[in-house]
Amino acid sequence: MKKISLGCIADDFTGATDLANNLVRAGMRVVQTIGVPSGPLGAEVDAVVVALKSRTVPPAQAVAESLAALAWLQAQGAQQIYFKYCSTFDSTARGNIGPVTEALMDALNTGFTIATPAFPDNQRTVFKGYLFVGDVLLNESGMQNHPLTPMADANLVRVLQSQTKRRVGLIDHKVVARGAAAVRERMAQLQTEGVGVAIVDAVSNEDLLRLGPALKDMPLVTAGSGVAIGLPANFGITPSDQASRLPAASGLRAVVSGSCSLATNRQVLDFMKQGHPALAIDPLRIASGADVAAEVLAWAQPLLAHGPVLVYSTADSGNVKAVQGRLGVEAAGALVENTLAAVARGLVQLGVRQLVVAGGETSGACVQALGITQMQIGPQIDPGVPWCHALCELAPQEGLHLTLKSGNFGTDDFFTKAFTMRS
Repeated sequence: MKKISLGCIADDFTGATDLANNLVRAGMRVVQTIGVPSGPLGAEVDAVVVALKSRTVPPAQAVAESLAALAWLQAQGAQQIYFKYCSTFDSTARGNIGPVTEALMDALNTGFTIATPAFPDNQRTVFKGYLFVGDVLLNESGMQNHPLTPMADANLVRVLQSQTKRRVGLIDHKVVARGAAAVRERMAQLQTEGVGVAIVDAVSNEDLLRLGPALKDMPLVTAGSGVAIGLPANFGITPSDQASRLPAASGLRAVVSGSCSLATNRQVLDFMKQGHPALAIDPLRIASGADVAAEVLAWAQPLLAHGPVLVYSTADSGNVKAVQGRLGVEAAGALVENTLAAVARGLVQLGVRQLVVAGGETSGACVQALGITQMQIGPQIDPGVPWCHALCELAPQEGLHLTLKSGNFGTDDFFTKAFTMRS
């Protein structure tokens, strides 16, 4: 078996497909695993992305899961390790970006790495160490109201420094603009100053492509998915349509949405404006003991033959906080995730073979409920969001076409566009 070039550890499921999407577009053959596999890799690919559900778990658990993923990737011969987090760098005050980065650095015996969530294709840019979402700072983008990982500071040096014992520095845009040699020189300088992790500015794909060669010999890279566009060339790989080919899609279509991001709220509204049927689930009814999943499936069954349906818990931040106030943050999240996961499983039992799932936590719950352990990464729908193909126990022959959409990603018409692309 050929050794894999790049071994990736992602802290949520949508983030994993986001990273895999960029690697495929750059020519790499990629498999995404759901959790750490129990055995050796069974396919010849250039990169493997191990998808964890570790973004919001306690730091010690995130570290343990990430180290288990590292050990498995090393056993597959991974030449470089990539720790992938969200392009909004969201994490709690305790982590988990800092603690996981430190643990991976220790395990790889490396004293220096970089960190940048920059993803210009999705309007995530880093300038003077500050993260922008479009034209506004991270803490003005809506992320300050995230129900699990609210981000009140856009200064990434400051954010990461609060989570790690290692000193955090900056490689600014002026250095990046001068190219790989200047970046390597700056990295060497920072290391002599005792810096262990450097935030890197990037405001364009050109910046990321200039950064890529400077990372060639680095044991560990930590980043959002944007940096991935500049890494395959380090292994002699060039873009190819062959890398993204999937089996032909067929079967019924559905969307399950648990994200409460501004982008997903707009996508839900657009789907309904297009005249497609949609049903909202009520967390308070779930908490009261009602079998909401069964009700949803009874509603969906006669509609599926006529086109895609949407089941959603998506709501604005005010409504989310009101529900959390009554049920508790963790309890509310778990109730919704478990219900949407049961809905996803039921939809596939009804014949859905093209399924869009929105939201990182929701995607994790749905994929686990479907018993999916591995996905082949296919063509991009929108930046950071590809179609994938997976075999699962409910579709053992034809498999399931699946896309896992990060809450903040995608154009307003994403839910309808995704199916138009596959038809």
